[in-house]
Amino acid sequence: MNTRAPEQAQELTAELEALGAEVRQLPMVSFAPPENSAELDAALRRFTEFDWVIFTSQNAVRFVFRRGCELKSRRSAQPARPLIAAVGPATAQAARNLDIRVDYVAENQISEALASELRKRVAGKKVFLPRSDRADKRLPAALRAAGADVLEVEAYRTVSPESVDSAVLESIKGAGVNAVMFASPSAFGNFRAAIAPHQAAELSKRVQFAAIGPTTADAIREAGARVAIESDEFSASGLAEAIASYYAKSPSTARRS
Repeated sequence: MNTRAPEQAQELTAELEALGAEVRQLPMVSFAPPENSAELDAALRRFTEFDWVIFTSQNAVRFVFRRGCELKSRRSAQPARPLIAAVGPATAQAARNLDIRVDYVAENQISEALASELRKRVAGKKVFLPRSDRADKRLPAALRAAGADVLEVEAYRTVSPESVDSAVLESIKGAGVNAVMFASPSAFGNFRAAIAPHQAAELSKRVQFAAIGPTTADAIREAGARVAIESDEFSASGLAEAIASYYAKSPSTARRS
């Protein structure tokens, strides 16, 4: 079961289907522009004043690009300044798909580790950090500790889906699927609320919960649920490979559903 937002679900679904899985969709998260874009607009209008722009997610790339186009602030040729850094190959590819040059891709895909990797390059520099309204403060704090002048701006909001398919939800609650995949703490939080919080831990004993990265996995465990599959690589292919590896080692737990 793929719980990613519709605009992000296709890649993971394709990866799993290529491995022979039957994938169903239950979007548990959605994304929207900021309720007030004034701060983002101001940052985009002085875009070339920054030394670095750091994208920590595909959504940040998408919403910054979209708003830049709406403001008609995007130029036909990308200026040499600022430099662009991305956390993980998926975020970097999302930028390249929009013809945004990427100057640095974090070796460690945990966002705050990027501050350590760029410590010497961001010291004394102006950094533009467009993020979700739910992003934690570890990365900007680490960048500031490295000596960067950081402007953290809400570029998009993470919101609950407008509706949830009750039939699909009941199928999951009845263990009618093998695995449920989560790409963010928000997706798991919304899923947990939809099935009733106290049921998540029990359900994870009968259905395998799969998570992209330690942040999502930690959120699941903190709720008392079990993480059966965890991808160290923050990408659709990484999670698909982790799921395939799990079922290759435990074929008795797999069934097509």
